[in-house]
Amino acid sequence: MTEPQVSGAPAPEEVRFRPGMRQCVLPLLLMTVCLWSGTVLRAVADVGLPVFDVWTPVLWIVLVVSVVSPFGITLTPSAARVHDLRRRTVPWTSVQSVRIEHVAGGRVVVLYEADGRRTRLRAPVTGFLQRDRDFEEKFHVIGQWWLAHRGSDWVPVPPPGTGSPNRR
Repeated sequence: MTEPQVSGAPAPEEVRFRPGMRQCVLPLLLMTVCLWSGTVLRAVADVGLPVFDVWTPVLWIVLVVSVVSPFGITLTPSAARVHDLRRRTVPWTSVQSVRIEHVAGGRVVVLYEADGRRTRLRAPVTGFLQRDRDFEEKFHVIGQWWLAHRGSDWVPVPPPGTGSPNRR
């Protein structure tokens, strides 16, 4: 979490938000248990292996994936660098709004761009098994960062397809 700025202190060059450890581990662990439970239990019964020997590699994979999770967002003075399955840079000048959206019982932060593109961020996020107590504060930091760095010549752009009405 970012610390509030003290008056007169220099602003940070970058701010990074990543999913917390529990936000990564719990959904992966739940998904792993659901997908593997029937298959593993049948395999254990057929082969005669102890359950611990079968689950050890699976649990290690879940732990490693959750610790090295590349997901998140880095706020820089010129752009938001979105870390997803592929890295993407969204210049602040093209961002039209920063909003919270409800998705699958949770809430996520979404960047709306001038060309109509919607970029849903993987962090911050909050919801079932992904509780983030600082979600509202992180959303506020992203919004304030956008307002501070979008430039003085920034103007709102109407969404595509909503141009001026035809006048006769």
